[in-house]
Amino acid sequence: MNRFRLPYCMTVEEGIFERVDEVISEFIPGVGMQKAIIVTEENLKNIFGKCLDEISRDFKNSEIFLVNKSSYDDAVDLGKYICMNDIQVVIGFGGGMVLDMAKFAAFISKTKYICLPTTLSNDSLASPFAVLGTDNGARKTFGCKIPSCIIVDVDVIMGTPESQLKSGIGDTISKYTALYDWKYGCSKGDGKLDDFAYMISEMALNSVVYHENKSLKSKSFIMALTEALVMGGLSMEIAGSSRPSSGSEHLFCHSLEEYHPEIKISHGMAVAMGSIAASIFQGRDDMKVINILKSYDIDYNPQSYGITKGIFIDAWQRAESTRKNRITILNDTVLDSEWLSEIYDRMSN
Repeated sequence: MNRFRLPYCMTVEEGIFERVDEVISEFIPGVGMQKAIIVTEENLKNIFGKCLDEISRDFKNSEIFLVNKSSYDDAVDLGKYICMNDIQVVIGFGGGMVLDMAKFAAFISKTKYICLPTTLSNDSLASPFAVLGTDNGARKTFGCKIPSCIIVDVDVIMGTPESQLKSGIGDTISKYTALYDWKYGCSKGDGKLDDFAYMISEMALNSVVYHENKSLKSKSFIMALTEALVMGGLSMEIAGSSRPSSGSEHLFCHSLEEYHPEIKISHGMAVAMGSIAASIFQGRDDMKVINILKSYDIDYNPQSYGITKGIFIDAWQRAESTRKNRITILNDTVLDSEWLSEIYDRMSN
C-alpha cells in the first residue's frame, strides 16, 4: 500500500499573496520565523518585485534566488546551498520551471516547500514529480514530494496570458486518455489500479469538462482550473506514480521533446493534441476531446505549432520507446504511416 501525504493547506483567493505568512502560520505555527529562500526568476522579480519584497520581510528577511535554467545539477546545487545555510523553508514563486526546481531542491534538502504559482499551465504545482534538464538538453522526471502549502492568488492568475491557461486545460483534458491507459496497463499486468486516485483524477477532468463558465479570465473558472490541477497532482501522490495523469498522450509529448526539440509547444498543448490521436487508438470517440478543446477555443491543429506530417508520424512511432516500462494502448497498436497520416489530416482540417 502506498503511503501518501497531503498539503497542510490549499488556498485560492484574490490578493492572497499580500498575506502569505498569515495563511501559512495558521497551519504551520512559527513558520514565519524560520529561515527561508524564495526561488523565482528575474522576469518575475521585475514584475512582482514589491510583492516578493513583502514576502521576504514576512519570512524573516528571506533571500531571493533567481533561476536561470531548471536542470538537475542546478537543483542539486540549490539543495546543497539550502542545507549548508540552514534554510528551513523553500518558497517557489513562478511557473513550472521555477516550481519544479524549488520542489526538487526542497525534497533533497528535507525542508518545507511552499508553492506560490504565478500561472496555471500544468499540474506540476501539486504533483510529487519534478521535470528537470539533464545531459544534452534532455528532460527527465524525478520523484520528489508535494508542497506543504499551495497558495494561489486569483488576481495574479487573471493577469497571465490565455495561452498558459489553455495549456493547463490541455493537461487536465489529457486525463481522458491517461485514465483509460492506466486501466489498460493494469489489465496487462502493469501495476495495480488505485480506485481513490482514479476517482480524484476523474474529478479533475470533469471539473474542467463540465464547468459552465468557459471564460478563461473569470474568477470561477480560475478557481475550478486550480482545483483541477491540484487534484491531478494529488491523484499521482495517492497512486504513487504518474499513471492517473499520464498515458500514451504524454508519451507523444515526450517523443516530441526528445526527438524534435525544434518544436516549441507547451506541455499542455502537446498532451491535449496527443489525446485526440490516443482516443482513436483506444477505439473511442475523438470528437469528445475535440469538442471540449473547441469549447475553450483551443487550437489543436498540429500545423499551428510547426508540427509537420512527417514529425507527427515520427513522434507517434517513437512514442512507446520513451518509456519502455509503461504499458499503454501503444503496446498493442500498429502505428502505420498511412493511418497516422489520416489522423494528421483530420486534425488539420
